[in-house]
Amino acid sequence: MMKKLRKVHLALTGTLVLSLAACGGGGSPSPGQTSQGGSSSDAGKEKDKQSAVTITFQNIYPDPTTPTNKIMKKIVADYMTANPNIKIELDSLNTDQQKLKLKTQAASKEVPDITIVNPSAQMKPFVDAGLLAPLNDVMDKNGLKDTFQKGILDYYTFNNNVYAFPDGNNIAVVYYNKELFAQAGVEVPKTFEEMVEVSKKLKAKGITPIALPEKDTWTGSFLFMNMVLRTNGGPNFLKDVMDKKKTFNDPAFELAVSKLQDLVQAGAFQEGATSFDYNAGENLFKTGKTAMYFMGTWATGSIDDSSVKGKVGVFKFPAVDGKGNPDQYMLAPGSAFAVSANSKHLKETKDFLNYFMTNFPKVSFDMKNAVGLAQKVDGDFKAAGYSQLAIDVLDLFKTVQGGDLAFDNTMNPGTAQAHLTSIQNLFVQKKDPKDVTKEHQAAFEANNK
Repeated sequence: MMKKLRKVHLALTGTLVLSLAACGGGGSPSPGQTSQGGSSSDAGKEKDKQSAVTITFQNIYPDPTTPTNKIMKKIVADYMTANPNIKIELDSLNTDQQKLKLKTQAASKEVPDITIVNPSAQMKPFVDAGLLAPLNDVMDKNGLKDTFQKGILDYYTFNNNVYAFPDGNNIAVVYYNKELFAQAGVEVPKTFEEMVEVSKKLKAKGITPIALPEKDTWTGSFLFMNMVLRTNGGPNFLKDVMDKKKTFNDPAFELAVSKLQDLVQAGAFQEGATSFDYNAGENLFKTGKTAMYFMGTWATGSIDDSSVKGKVGVFKFPAVDGKGNPDQYMLAPGSAFAVSANSKHLKETKDFLNYFMTNFPKVSFDMKNAVGLAQKVDGDFKAAGYSQLAIDVLDLFKTVQGGDLAFDNTMNPGTAQAHLTSIQNLFVQKKDPKDVTKEHQAAFEANNK
């Protein structure tokens, strides 16, 4: 999911119109002549032209002010300097736009050389369609496999083949602005019910309680499913639905819908939340316009690179209606880099991806954005000058006692899309929770015949 699942870790930039450099063949010219009668100097230029390779790199790092964008551009620039015959062209999109564009490209079998996929259920259709290249050979080169955290690659593995390399391995937390909390005279909520009351008090002081980028529909789902994790008393609600042990009409799911609407009715979110994309929503928190922000821990580096640096704390999502364990989190194995099986430059693309992933942890660490990576990080965070927020987030990782993947990383695409639309609607209009559960169950049954 997540970023990122989900991951995290995502302003909209125009996409680049990309083309691959064509490689042509030639005849057998005599010494000093090209096949067209040109000079050997001309032949050299032609050879250089033929050896030039353009690799399209679709990504979800569109905002040039974010650490992820800067990290990507540094690694890309370093690679092109070391390999002058390789040109990496970036197609940078926000998460939802990238998903939509990739679906269109996949339908015509024109997947970019490198693209972004999400784990498990989200990427499976692309694997089943034969659109992605296995990356076992890349993984085994230069010891790349050993750089990943134990078990993380399982989310991107099908039939013993790894098809993508993730950028993160994150958990969902609540960031809060300590200054705004002090202005409103509120403290960190220890229960969900306290969170609703804190939101009301913040609102009464003219402070928007929670930033939500719900134009990117996965964000509201991410929050809602954390509530399901609590009301269900633990993980695996969706697994139980798929195994026909439960249905979406279950009281735990209905209660989560009701509780989410309690937050909405308390005025917890910014006006017009469904018109804010990821970057715009996150910027509300990063510029001190909201008091809280529920997001994956990938957001830590971006928050530390903003005007609220030093003012932000973090807390676990609390129990809901007395249910759930705050040490169980929404788990977000990140968005991941995959290679097109139909790439015209498969070897060069794989070589670049190996370089990118090999250097990703070090460059991320150097740029103070190595919290929640899918790869092991060699470095002392405190000695390197990481913020207290980053250290606090790293400490939360030590408390994890399991959790759940995002809805769209678990269910098939048809059911997931119905869910995302249904939850987004709750931020626009109040609905009977039973109607919402029925919508979900009907979508599940229609997509799982």
